[in-house]
Amino acid sequence: MSGRSGSTLSADLESGLERYLSAPEETRRETLRDLVRALREAVDAGEKEAARAALQRAILPGLDYTSVQSLLKIHRRLRRELPATTPLLRLAVLSGFTLDQLAPLIDLNLAAAGAGAEIYTPAFGTFRQEILAADSGLYAFSPKVVFLATGWRDLAHVPLLTDDRDRVRERVRLEVRDLSAAWQTLHDRLGCQVLQNNFDLPPWRTLSNLDRTHPAGLGSYIAQVNQALAEQAPPFVTLHDVDHLAASAGRWAWHDERFFHHAKMPCAPEYLMEYAHSVAAILAAQAGLSRKCLVLDLDNTLWGGVIGDDGLGGIRIGQGDAESEAFHAFQKYVKALRDRGVILAVCSKNEDHIAREVFEKHPEMILRLDDIATFVANWTDKATNLRTIALNLNIGLNSLVLADDNPVERALVRRLAPEVAVPELPVDPVGYIQAIERHRYFELVSLGKEDFKRAEYYRTQAVREQAQASAASVEEFLESLQMTARVGPIDGATLERSAQLIARSNQFNLTTRRRSTAEILAMTGDDSWITLTVTLADRFGDYGLISVLLARIRDEKIEIDTWLMSCRVLKRTVEDLLLNHLAEEARRRGVRFLRGDYIPTPKNDLVREHYPRLGFQPAGAGDSGSTRWDLPIAEDWQPRRHFISVARAEA
Repeated sequence: MSGRSGSTLSADLESGLERYLSAPEETRRETLRDLVRALREAVDAGEKEAARAALQRAILPGLDYTSVQSLLKIHRRLRRELPATTPLLRLAVLSGFTLDQLAPLIDLNLAAAGAGAEIYTPAFGTFRQEILAADSGLYAFSPKVVFLATGWRDLAHVPLLTDDRDRVRERVRLEVRDLSAAWQTLHDRLGCQVLQNNFDLPPWRTLSNLDRTHPAGLGSYIAQVNQALAEQAPPFVTLHDVDHLAASAGRWAWHDERFFHHAKMPCAPEYLMEYAHSVAAILAAQAGLSRKCLVLDLDNTLWGGVIGDDGLGGIRIGQGDAESEAFHAFQKYVKALRDRGVILAVCSKNEDHIAREVFEKHPEMILRLDDIATFVANWTDKATNLRTIALNLNIGLNSLVLADDNPVERALVRRLAPEVAVPELPVDPVGYIQAIERHRYFELVSLGKEDFKRAEYYRTQAVREQAQASAASVEEFLESLQMTARVGPIDGATLERSAQLIARSNQFNLTTRRRSTAEILAMTGDDSWITLTVTLADRFGDYGLISVLLARIRDEKIEIDTWLMSCRVLKRTVEDLLLNHLAEEARRRGVRFLRGDYIPTPKNDLVREHYPRLGFQPAGAGDSGSTRWDLPIAEDWQPRRHFISVARAEA
């Protein structure tokens, strides 16, 4: 290999990666061997960054246990030889089973999402002792997240068959009480976020068909415990639905008893990757790394046939035959994603007016133009159009997922826009939902009313831009918006959305410090912290909660820890409004000046001049280009002009 150039090697790596990603699952293992060889050669030749980027894209949830070990070896080598690109998550995994196989795969899947972890794993079966003993290794490690990887064998109050319904309810209460006490202990001592497994049902049923109806049936009991956990988990606890994983795999296959009795593994080896991928998807979502937008091809993706050739009456969508119903079902799935907050876009090689006509006139279409935030149909290559879509929506390419039936188009986008996620769609549209769902691109850790409105926010943005284009001046445009805002502290109604915004905001974010729900909750109960949120609406619609500010009072100054805002409301003078509110709070508390840091990242250059624009003065510089800024709040300080009517939210 010494005679080969770096550029040739990178080309080999790219082609090997594409052969692997586009291979059917039944032949993927063969193409993976070639890819692993290319990855090793790249690392040996010093092309380590390229190898890391290719490795991230090669980590797929459906990989078999044997194959994934070769990728894990390369990942470990790169971790040793390359600096981390992001801070490592301090993660503790406590369990009733062995973690030797699962924990490294969680780290591997986090790497695929663009994150990484430093993981603490005590001896299996000691999770209760680790939590209770204040001098345990858990507290010395001081994790930001604790994953309680429990299974059905860890249930402590399983009913007897002679128990009546009231006694079973009492056992459920005791089960949830024990877990709640563990959560609270972790939160009190660490201020951490907790990820808690629900309980997976074993495959056998000693009560046969009565297992879910008899009061003391194990299946009935586990279902009641899982429901109680879902209803009673506090904001700093996120539930991981491991029971869904077992059901999806098939309970007998998932619970292959040989591997528990011989090695105390949580499931059969072939499902460890799915298990780890599911856990990592939640952790990545908490870090703001979920995808935001599903970009849809049209012909043979949303309907059968080619609209330009077959016409409105010739395409296949709706009821009457299996293929048409499969496309209809896929559209219903996509519509449901849109309704819960996933942005939808269209990227199609088509004549624009012909493509739109299907959405406007076909009676069997589930999706309509109002569901699509941005619609691009032309003959430009899709990689270029995807960049246009990301620009129109003001999100990164790494927020996009492309669903396209054409393997040539998929390969082109993977090569020219590698940040875009491009799942392999099967030939049969029946498999489209599973092809997207199994990747967990759009993983959720919370769901609130603002998530249901997100798609509408992006759709109405085009109307606002038209109004701006017709205005004579910026001031006239801002006045015409008739904006109203509510400013208030973070409370129970805004906690989850605030945590979500802190995790996901990158461009308008002065420090990009990530704060978990648990940390924010602790701040709201501390008088030295100021927490502020802004919700905004205008005559076109409601933006929802769009800005969060966290600040701490220390030594006669207010230190701004976190200041971020949704890019959907850039240049709306929200930052001026929020500064006025913070200055008012400073005067109320007798504080003489405000202090803020700007910590540059590859994505937040947008706010480099934020503090000087607001009148702050330089107060020093730190590492990696960070800067510090002060603003005296003297008696003669004048509030900044903005164009927003303000209603104060109640504390």
